[in-house]
Amino acid sequence: MLVLVAPGQGAQTPGFLIPWLDLPGVEDRLREWSDAIDLDLVHYGTKATEDEIRDTAVAQPLLVAASLISARQLFATADDFAARVGAAAGHSVGELAAAALTGSISDGAAMTLVRRRGQAMAEAAAVNETGMAALLGGDEAVVLPHLEKLGLTPANVNGAGQIVAAGTAEQIAALVEDKPEGTRRVVPLKVAGAFHTHHMAPAVAALDSAAAELSFADPRTRYVSNKDGQVVTSGGDLVQRLVGQVANPVRWDRCMETFKELGVTALIEAAPGGTLTGLAKRALPGVKTLALKTPDDLEAARELIAAVSAE
Repeated sequence: MLVLVAPGQGAQTPGFLIPWLDLPGVEDRLREWSDAIDLDLVHYGTKATEDEIRDTAVAQPLLVAASLISARQLFATADDFAARVGAAAGHSVGELAAAALTGSISDGAAMTLVRRRGQAMAEAAAVNETGMAALLGGDEAVVLPHLEKLGLTPANVNGAGQIVAAGTAEQIAALVEDKPEGTRRVVPLKVAGAFHTHHMAPAVAALDSAAAELSFADPRTRYVSNKDGQVVTSGGDLVQRLVGQVANPVRWDRCMETFKELGVTALIEAAPGGTLTGLAKRALPGVKTLALKTPDDLEAARELIAAVSAE
């Protein structure tokens, strides 16, 4: 069974959309979305600096656009996706790309919603200086109490020995100086706020209002939710999870547990791929993984899809 996943914030790098613009229709689609959401995706994906694309209001639409552009090279429609993909999920903002790919919302609606999401979360992040840091290695039973002691939230429990902590800049600095026993490294992330914590509560109301203006259908492919790793079959449930998720932890560990229970044999990560395939290699041994980093990866992806379909 094939699973497709979409990455979250922090996966972006300067110029990562450049090679994708060479594909027919890609630049036109990006410019269409850019006009609709009043954000120049082509500029930010090709010429902007690392600091510019670190801005939450920019990074989130850019990432969802990249995931949709790359995945649509393999699956043109939701019906095509449903015929060949057994389950889909997105990490944090990647959930919006997954919602579109599974047919719950249109690509355009996903871009409209992610634009408002990014703006609302940027506004919430501006209230206090906050951030996030990844802890690599360490036992969850040791790490979680240590984070609580420092006043930090385990915002992403990613599995494969990775937990992302979030809180104020002072709390993150204290974590860097005093990491939990058994943790190899603490790596500050390229994000502009303490996402998936109480610091994002003001963004929930804004996103709820934006979502109320959109139409949602039941997903045509199994949609695995960050909230608890559960398969969501109702469009109404899916949208409420998308809204609440900005202020609640991402349980990617449970998503991967669900992939395993469903019988995953292959996993493709949409652009800019790499992070989630890395986690899958450690947490899902024996599962074939492929990250879409550039269009050069598309042929290998097609071969993998064909191999899974022939199983």
